[in-house]
Amino acid sequence: MRATLRWAHSDLRTHRGEALFLVLATAGIVVSLLLATALFGYATNPWQRVFTQSRGAHVWIHTVKNADTGRLASLDGVQAVAGPYPDTFATVSVRGVRASVELRGTPAPPSVDRPLLVSGHWLDPRDAGGVVLESSLARVLLAEPGDTLTLPDTARTLTVVGVAESAEPRYRPGEQPGLVWAPPGAIGDGGGQVVGLRLTDPDDTDYAVQRAVTVLGAGVVGEVSTWRQARAEAQGDDRLLGQVLGLFGVAALLAAGLAVHGAIGARIRGHLRDISVLKAIGFTPGQVVRIFLLQHVAYAVLGSVAAAVLVRGLGPRVPGRLGDAVGVWQGLPGHGAALFAVPVCTVLFIGAVTGLAAWRAGRVPPVPVPRRTAVSGGRLTGAARRALGLRLPPGVLLGWHRTVTSRRRTLATVGRFALPLLLVVVATSAWTTIDRLHGHPERLGLPASLTVRTDGTLDDRETRAVLRREPSVAAVYPGVQLAALVPGQTSTIALRGLGTRQDPYPYRVAEGRAARGPDEAVAGQGLLDLLDAHVGDWVRMTVAGQPQVLHIVGRSIEPANAGRVISTSLDTLRENDPGLSATLYQVRLRPAADPHQVGAALVRAGHGHLDVHPVPSPADGLSALRGLVAGLVCVLALIGLIELLAAIGSTVREGERDLPALSAIGLTPRQVSAITVTATACTALAAVALATAAGLPLAHWLIDAQARSSGIGAGIAAGPSPLLLALLAVTAVGGAAALAAVPASRAVRRRPADTLNTSG
Repeated sequence: MRATLRWAHSDLRTHRGEALFLVLATAGIVVSLLLATALFGYATNPWQRVFTQSRGAHVWIHTVKNADTGRLASLDGVQAVAGPYPDTFATVSVRGVRASVELRGTPAPPSVDRPLLVSGHWLDPRDAGGVVLESSLARVLLAEPGDTLTLPDTARTLTVVGVAESAEPRYRPGEQPGLVWAPPGAIGDGGGQVVGLRLTDPDDTDYAVQRAVTVLGAGVVGEVSTWRQARAEAQGDDRLLGQVLGLFGVAALLAAGLAVHGAIGARIRGHLRDISVLKAIGFTPGQVVRIFLLQHVAYAVLGSVAAAVLVRGLGPRVPGRLGDAVGVWQGLPGHGAALFAVPVCTVLFIGAVTGLAAWRAGRVPPVPVPRRTAVSGGRLTGAARRALGLRLPPGVLLGWHRTVTSRRRTLATVGRFALPLLLVVVATSAWTTIDRLHGHPERLGLPASLTVRTDGTLDDRETRAVLRREPSVAAVYPGVQLAALVPGQTSTIALRGLGTRQDPYPYRVAEGRAARGPDEAVAGQGLLDLLDAHVGDWVRMTVAGQPQVLHIVGRSIEPANAGRVISTSLDTLRENDPGLSATLYQVRLRPAADPHQVGAALVRAGHGHLDVHPVPSPADGLSALRGLVAGLVCVLALIGLIELLAAIGSTVREGERDLPALSAIGLTPRQVSAITVTATACTALAAVALATAAGLPLAHWLIDAQARSSGIGAGIAAGPSPLLLALLAVTAVGGAAALAAVPASRAVRRRPADTLNTSG
């Protein structure tokens, strides 16, 4: 054992740079996998914790006020019922910040979907003006217990007495109203009611919704939401970040394993004489294998432990959502097991790959087999001889010839080096897609920058006049968004009418064509998946008890409501309901206009009668992905360096063996060095070409597949610019040539006796 450790220590001193790269690459991989685990836990567990502790309802049904909801408790599969509670929709304001809310009359803390108080206290029956805010709404309003909410254009005020968490869908400006629990007396006579159902088996949610709508009658049901929708919205972009980190972490682990396998194989070829000597003095094949195995397992353990300590100690201090995710994850019950299992699995994988490569070292015979001293690569091909006639530099030509003729080894090296480069191409494609979605939100189906709603004081003509007087406004599209029951009455979707036939809304159509004629519509991917429909189908839905039949002529890029949106013109909806009027306005701004400044100007111009919100973009939640991509690229660069160093070492050793023959035919030391540099550069160039050719379509497929699964729909992927790809190629090829130049120059300066000794 002592001799084994001494040999391993001597080898470490010789390959310190390679050992450092292995440790850093392993640490980067483990950090990526641990962060992916943290993001997955952060995305799922907070909502699940609230749902479990509050005994959340699996289904919420909004109905008209006189609906008979008492029969729902007797339905099969219904465990408990929350409500019915009277509710109404309103707009509240505090410190100049306005928000649309649902006021829900709750006389006492419910047993089902019981809000979990974060601060303050629950409603006091003696305080008719006290309310409790849902936590996401409170964060937007910057409200806390003791603050006063005003209802614009009324003399009413409400006092915040508490803030609570709920498992229901969170507040999203312009899309989902915030939840406010209030005494029943604060609701008034208008509005409707809402009832929640807690089911015995959550998997029967669709069937339970269908039964409930049948019992109540489709004409009295306004909107239905389920626990699956609330969970998906709560997970949001954090789950996507976790998927990206997990995917790249696993792929980087595979690339690192291949790089380690190639590095050990190259070192075994370079240490054949030393291994033969070790066996000649009594080392068994198992001891030889253990030398390489212990070395690389030690590197993996060192990198994994460093990564675990780094994530454990510094993870919660990372600014932004990533640090929050790690902090929450560390408080979850299974966090310790994950913190132990991820590094251990990484070490075991690297150990298994190392064992496969080290097994070759155990098969080296005790007596080294003499090698031929002819120039490697075989005779010059006809093309190579013609190139010599063109007076191309012999070093460059022989380097290219060595790469082409050593096909088996070259292809393996190209494949291993191309894998981290391919992942870099995928990562830069994700970065480019995020940048383009930020700079061009119309590619994500968001041509409008502002959503405007009125309080009913201004009519349609007056509202359009106020909006169009603003110089930065390019176009105004009146519209309405309704809740519609899908066929089978298992869930609700968003039916949206925007623009008119004379001034249509510029939907981003990825498949089919835009809706132009009567009863024509475009649908999001989420709706097509929900209904198992395709472009060209006719779909029937129910809106406030009235049937609406539309012809889907195109698929639009739709980020709202998980893509469960069908969109047509306002004229089409008015054909079914002539009294329908616009309730919202989508405002498209001129280039370079600031949505926040324009929004503030419109609020002032409307004298408080306009509720203006910037249109939220899913790309805003992916900003953290840029930093993650940059870190992953660094990890992949380290893995590429490991493979590159192994390839350079193998090429240099081949050059040392051929040095006497090359010198005998008159090549200078500089020309001999050029052979190694050119062979390495050609290998890197082939790897870049392979990575680019395979990485671009793979990146488009992965990005579009993720968009399709989220309901947005395929068609948002963007590849890196040719300039960026050229920069990647120049960096990889130029870096490979520069790294190969130093050892190649040292090798040709050795004495012939040293060269023969090392190549034996």
